[in-house]
Amino acid sequence: MTDLPLLKVRDVSKFYGSRIGCTNVSFDLWPGEVLAIVGESGSGKTTLLNCLSTRLMPSTGSVEYHMRDQSYRELYHMSEAERRFLMRTDWGFVHQNPADGLRMTVSAGANVGERLMAVGDRHYGRIRATAADWLERVEISTDRIDDQPRAFSGGMRQRLQIARNLVTGPRLVFMDEPTGGLDVSVQARLLDLVRGLVNDLGLSAIVVTHDLAVARLLSHRMMVMKDGLVIEQGLTDRVLDDPREPYTQLLVSSILQV
Repeated sequence: MTDLPLLKVRDVSKFYGSRIGCTNVSFDLWPGEVLAIVGESGSGKTTLLNCLSTRLMPSTGSVEYHMRDQSYRELYHMSEAERRFLMRTDWGFVHQNPADGLRMTVSAGANVGERLMAVGDRHYGRIRATAADWLERVEISTDRIDDQPRAFSGGMRQRLQIARNLVTGPRLVFMDEPTGGLDVSVQARLLDLVRGLVNDLGLSAIVVTHDLAVARLLSHRMMVMKDGLVIEQGLTDRVLDDPREPYTQLLVSSILQV
């Protein structure tokens, strides 16, 4: 493991006219670290995630990524083609709605195999075998490899989206409310799966969630956002067990009262 950050974020802000999306966010993300960004709706957490993942151009600030050749690249100085290649190979993005991250009209195997083809694999047998292996890893029967995602349950679609993202061996995965909209029992199964894969693969991840239980289960470190600002951050257990800011205390107490 390198002793250099995988991602260096400095003073990132996003403004929509006079409205603040996020402002002056700075942090380092380390290899193998999972960072949770939490807050209520409208806190700026999804805006920040989209800026970090190059889906949205920040108004100010910089985001540097530690490339495999050991150089740092400022993401918004890269060409659009370079950023797209990074997203297909070294990064993953797990959407809250699996339909946003899957091709719903092609088979489960093709959804996973497309990422392999994007990095140059053209051997059909090898692609199909790898897709089948990944379906098993995310607890989808290989008998379903030729079924389209539209025939899957919500939980299965989310697991398929995870397989599609991880098949190329990315180093960084962005997750936007990965358990949102799923039944509690399905959420628990999915979280156990994600935690196991993150640990086994040594992934770094940035997870946006309003659910503090998700943050506790998945993340090493946590940032709390309110009105576009990071108001508290630290080790996840420390923030949840001993919150210092009144807003964080309110979030934690509201969960405890449920």
